[in-house]
Amino acid sequence: MVKQLGYHAIHEIFMRFHASEPEPKGELHHVNAYTLVVAVALSAQATDAGVNKATARLFEIADTPQKMLDLGLEGVTEQIKTIGLFRQKAKNVIKMSQILVDDYSSVVPNSRAALQSLPGVGRKTANVVLNMWWHIPAQAVDTHIFRVGNRTGICPGKDVDAVERAIEDHIPADYQQHAHHWLILHGRYTCVARKPKCAACLIRDLCPFEDKTL
Repeated sequence: MVKQLGYHAIHEIFMRFHASEPEPKGELHHVNAYTLVVAVALSAQATDAGVNKATARLFEIADTPQKMLDLGLEGVTEQIKTIGLFRQKAKNVIKMSQILVDDYSSVVPNSRAALQSLPGVGRKTANVVLNMWWHIPAQAVDTHIFRVGNRTGICPGKDVDAVERAIEDHIPADYQQHAHHWLILHGRYTCVARKPKCAACLIRDLCPFEDKTL
């Protein structure tokens, strides 16, 4: 594992990320807190682009928990059948919607524990919703962030929980709100898994990754 970078290097890295993209946005389409929860839950083991394609029509029909229940399991399944694990995800969406109607008056809760109590919502999904909708600096660690964090030394860790703690502990507070978006975008488009685009990397001179590509 690459050693943890020092404060000054990390500060410089996020200054560059900020200069390049001051207000990074998540790429999942949504129209309210409910559709954001559904979209993020559907994105597990699927691409954002694939989820957006499937939910474009779904969210026109059902953008509230009650409308999703009215659509029913078969209707939801039909709408998201292009997404991986769509049958189980459709069941989770229906169960989640029923709980929101019954227990939360159709309002998406804004605590991590309450969000994680919903079917299909894990810590990563909860953190995305907290960050994107309520602007709480929660850090959602996906495969991109795990890779970038360990390659670069920005936030190394043996598992996603350790990487999440490293982000919270080592990235300056001024950059916490957008940290996970910058890291995801960097991993998605530059620090890719097989052939990282090191020649085009904003932080190449600060990165200790030994197998840099020319």
